[in-house]
Amino acid sequence: MAVRTWRPERDRHVLVVLDTGRTAAGRVGDAPRLDTSMDATLLLAAVASRAGDRVDLLAHDRRVRATVRGRSAQDVLPSFVAAMAPLEAELVEADARGLATTALHIAGHRSLVVLFTGLETSAVEEGLMPVLSLLTRRHTVVVASVADPRVEEMARSRGSVDAVYEAGAASRTLNERRTTADRLRRHGVVVVDAVPGVLASQVVDAYLSLKASGRL
Repeated sequence: MAVRTWRPERDRHVLVVLDTGRTAAGRVGDAPRLDTSMDATLLLAAVASRAGDRVDLLAHDRRVRATVRGRSAQDVLPSFVAAMAPLEAELVEADARGLATTALHIAGHRSLVVLFTGLETSAVEEGLMPVLSLLTRRHTVVVASVADPRVEEMARSRGSVDAVYEAGAASRTLNERRTTADRLRRHGVVVVDAVPGVLASQVVDAYLSLKASGRL
């Protein structure tokens, strides 16, 4: 009896969306959040294109900042690098509806949409949540966000009165972030919230897990 070996489907479509608005400007460690997101974008593009999937790019805040579409596996990384090289975060609130509408135009068929954006409660509640169903209705959506390890450290500090107050504020920030992530998950979104050193690998792990489960 022949044994059939299952392999993940190839030629799926992955759209990476970089929110280049205000939340991408904040520095975590030595780099802006946008730089960390771009590093993760390159690793994801390399892995996905090698796996036989098509990878496109959209960078957007109030308007489109960059796009890469329809590149071959050999051209994806050079094209992404060239498109992202001039990008800087703009100190404006991102137009979430414009971002979602543009993403839908690029991803006409079922796709994996990986959105690098902030998990700040106000930005998500007022910006992303009202338009999220536009994306999740047709696509599998991953929201990836750069977490600040200093906030975790502050939440644990108890060395002085000031440290206790800082710990309380940091704990509230973490709780709000977890609540926002949980709300996104209830809407079917895969959330990756990770510090800079592991964000790229965790985004790739999420992609590989979704691909293996046939959700692309």
